[in-house]
Amino acid sequence: MNIGLLVNPIAGMGGRVGLKGTDGVVEEAIKRGATPVAPGRALEFLTALESIIIALKLRDQIRIITCPGKMGEDVVQEAGLKHEVVEVDIENSTNAEDTKDCVLALYEDEVRLLVFVGGDGTARDILDAVNAYDLDDLLVLGVPSGVKMYSGIFVVSPADAAEVVRLVFDGTAQTTEFEIMDADEKSIRRDQFIINLYGYLKGPSVPARFQGAKQASPETSDEHEAQEAIAKYVIEQIDQDGTYILGPGTTLKTLTDLLNVKKTTLGVDVYKKGKMHLDVNEDKILALVDDFSKTWIIVSPIGHQGMLFGRGNQQISPKIIDLVGRDHIIVISTPSKLKGIADEILRVDTGDNQVDNMLRGYIRVVTDYNEMRLIKIE
Repeated sequence: MNIGLLVNPIAGMGGRVGLKGTDGVVEEAIKRGATPVAPGRALEFLTALESIIIALKLRDQIRIITCPGKMGEDVVQEAGLKHEVVEVDIENSTNAEDTKDCVLALYEDEVRLLVFVGGDGTARDILDAVNAYDLDDLLVLGVPSGVKMYSGIFVVSPADAAEVVRLVFDGTAQTTEFEIMDADEKSIRRDQFIINLYGYLKGPSVPARFQGAKQASPETSDEHEAQEAIAKYVIEQIDQDGTYILGPGTTLKTLTDLLNVKKTTLGVDVYKKGKMHLDVNEDKILALVDDFSKTWIIVSPIGHQGMLFGRGNQQISPKIIDLVGRDHIIVISTPSKLKGIADEILRVDTGDNQVDNMLRGYIRVVTDYNEMRLIKIE
C-alpha cells in the first residue's frame, strides 16, 4: 500500500493569533508571534501510524511517499519512518501551485491514498489538482491543521487518520464523496460569514472518524427564541466581578445582544466587568485575565460537527482552557443544533492530548431557560 503525505506548513498559523485563517496573512501571523502548527499535527499522525505498523507487522507492506522539505520530508524524517520523496521544486514560501504539483507527483508515483495536513484552503487546492489532472481514483484524507476546517474531508484528530489508513489497508473502508467548502477568509475577518460548496473529493468512508461538514444554525423564529431563552438564563448566572471568554457563533451573539454590548459573530471576545474586548487572540486573553479562578469560557458547538474546541476558536488555546478548568466551561446549544450533531456527541481537538483528555466525559449543556442536558465529549 502506497501512502502519500502532503503537509501545508503554514496551515493554522493564523488561529491563536486571531487572524481567523492564514490565507494571504502569513507575514502578519508571524509578526504576531505565530508558530507552525501543521508539522506537529503531521507528527501526531505519523506516530499513531507507526504504532499500527509495528502492532500489525506491516513494515514491508506500507510504503510512505512524501513531498520535499517542509511539505512532508522534514517531519517524516523526524518521525524516523522509512520513506521516499517525490521530485518537486517547491518555493521557500509554499503556495497553492506547490500543493498541486505535489499531488500530481505523488499520483504519478502510484499513490492512491493521499493524507494531507492542512485546512480548507489545502483541500481546495487538492481538489483543483484532482480535477485538472483527472485523478479520479485518488482517495484523500484530511488531518486537521487549519483554522476553520468546515469541509467534511477532515478526521476528528490526527490519530483518527492513522486508524482510517488501517481500515483502508484492511479493505474494510468503503469510498464516499466529501463536501469541500470554500470560506471567504477576507469576509470572515470582517465578521461576515460567506461559505459555499466548492466541490467534492473522494475519500475513505469511516463516519465515526470524520468530523463532517459544518452546518449553519437555522434562521427561524423558533431558533432565535431558543437562543434568547438560553442567553437569559446564562446572563442571570453571570458573576459581575468575573471574566468571560466568549467563543464565536450566533448563540453567543444573542447573549451579548441581551447584555447590550457588541460582539464579533465569528471572533473570540472577552466580557469583563461590563466591558467587551473584541476579537482577541491568545496573548490578549492572557493579558486581560487577572484571576483564572473567576474566569469562565462560554462556547457553543459547531453545527453538525459538534466541535467545541479546535475549530474556528483556536484563540482559546489549550493553555487557556487548562488555566480556566473544566468546571468553568459553559456550553450552550439550542435543542435543534444538538439534534443535528451526529450521535449527539461533542468533540474536542485542541492540539494538546492532555487537555483533550481532561475535557472528555459528560458535560452540562444549557439548552433552554434553566434546562440542561448531560452530553458526552469524545
